[in-house]
Amino acid sequence: MSGQNIVKPTAESLAQSAQAAGKGRGLPPVHLWNPPFCGDLDIRIARDGTWFYLGTPIGRPPLVKLFASILKKEDDKYFLVTPVEKVGITVDDAPFVAVDFNQVDGNLVFETGVGDFATAGPDHPIRVVRDDETGEPSPYVLIRANLEALIDRKSFYRLVDLGVTETLDSVDWFGVRSGGQFFPIIEASELG
Repeated sequence: MSGQNIVKPTAESLAQSAQAAGKGRGLPPVHLWNPPFCGDLDIRIARDGTWFYLGTPIGRPPLVKLFASILKKEDDKYFLVTPVEKVGITVDDAPFVAVDFNQVDGNLVFETGVGDFATAGPDHPIRVVRDDETGEPSPYVLIRANLEALIDRKSFYRLVDLGVTETLDSVDWFGVRSGGQFFPIIEASELG
């Protein structure tokens, strides 16, 4: 047994590492980082976008934004990564929530609760999943690198107001257009 002490990361040590790594402009290059897995950390992102640490909501928006900037998804698991550590976290649904959108030159530009922006199109598709039992839709938009945002209810209602009907593979769909692409929401025949 070696005399080396292995220290398990904490939210505080992860924040310090993330701040040191993110001193440049824009988002840190988490896609280039592949540090060793250091275990799971008791951080959870609720379906409404609230971040929790040890069961308590993280009340500091700059800290949430910092953690969101080092979020990475591999397969179906979520991690916070720095150049030297990687910890698993729990995500109830999607890691982000799209809290608003604007139409810019006919495109839909979504904003998340942590200040990310994404223009719906081929690189940032919109998808709608329907609950098998209730039929209730859950709409998502891809924000970055395999990370989606659940589109909040008020924004989804606004999207529906912009909807049009188009035919895809001989089926009429109701959906929205952005970035030169049509995103189906529901089969037109189900609209009644």
